[in-house]
Amino acid sequence: MQTVDPNYPLFVLAFCVFYKKHYSEKVVPALEKFKFNHFGHDIVILHEREIRKETGPFKFANEAEKLGFIDGLSGIIDKSNFILISCVIDKHRLGARDVERDNPYHLALGFCLETLYEFLIEKNQNAKKTHVVFECRGKKEDKDLELEFRRICDGENKLGAPLPFEIVFADKKANSSGLQLADLVARPIGMSVLRPSQDNRAFEVLTRKFYCDGGRENVGSGYENWGLKVFPPQISEKPR
Repeated sequence: MQTVDPNYPLFVLAFCVFYKKHYSEKVVPALEKFKFNHFGHDIVILHEREIRKETGPFKFANEAEKLGFIDGLSGIIDKSNFILISCVIDKHRLGARDVERDNPYHLALGFCLETLYEFLIEKNQNAKKTHVVFECRGKKEDKDLELEFRRICDGENKLGAPLPFEIVFADKKANSSGLQLADLVARPIGMSVLRPSQDNRAFEVLTRKFYCDGGRENVGSGYENWGLKVFPPQISEKPR
């Protein structure tokens, strides 16, 4: 909250929830093959900001090459089966509240963990341990996040129940397919909130991934305030 970008005053937390079998047998190989095809090796880490700014290994020869790269990546996301749970924090609107108490990351974390648990109940997986992987940000930040994570999992949540989650931290250089996908989907989600009338093809793909009211029969709709929460809430939003 110390610095708020006037062009993008949002904090977005995105959970990509995978069945481990599908993740290991389909998602990871697809991303590895994609990297070999474009770079000749699989060491490159896909960062949305670097791709958008065309920095590092993402210096495309021309617009056609860039579009082909993005289309291929969008195709992998589209074909990958995962459930998307996300929270968008509007920092400008949050600033009028209790800044000391309202840490954007912690607020988003609470919503995403609670929603993840509701999803696991739906799939009869709530009695099993689920690992939640976070990218490292810094020693102090990681310590604060872990304390908040454990506080929420110990029962300080809207469900009033302990949550069977285990936190795992991954270095920024870790070549994790799941973390890279989570990084790629966050900005399109944020832009859908910041500029809802703007063309956003990436978000159109993601609408079919969100955890939603009505399950798979309601794919592509019914995700507002379910798999996607905006905080502080919009005036028109109805709590569930």
